[in-house]
Amino acid sequence: MNNKPLPKTIAAFLLVSASLFAGATPNSDEVTQSAGGISYVSGGIGTESIDRLNLLAADFNLKLVFALKSGGYLSDVRVVIADGKGNTLVDATSEGPWFLTKLPMGAYGISATSAGHPVKRQITVATTRLTTVDFRWADE
Repeated sequence: MNNKPLPKTIAAFLLVSASLFAGATPNSDEVTQSAGGISYVSGGIGTESIDRLNLLAADFNLKLVFALKSGGYLSDVRVVIADGKGNTLVDATSEGPWFLTKLPMGAYGISATSAGHPVKRQITVATTRLTTVDFRWADE
């Protein structure tokens, strides 16, 4: 039986766990941002980024996914979310194929633009549960 103390191991585990739950690890790009009171985060390039976003997903009610029709994921997608009156709430560039946001219940227009090609969706957020909306572009 190994009688070595575990405090350093436990402390390291707790530090890593706390940083994951705080929204980002020291090398993470998945930092929650806010625009006009609307929180959002993006990323999803690589399994570590996806794992971090999956941990954060419970804090959001809308997940946008950006990909080619052939299935390849996209990043650097401009996302504009407007309320039912046409007021822009979020205007951001997604750092990866996943864009998570938390919106109040209501109707929204979303425009996602990749390589100069916009795709638009009208959605209704009627729940606090995570809803996923896919945006697909033709392969070039």
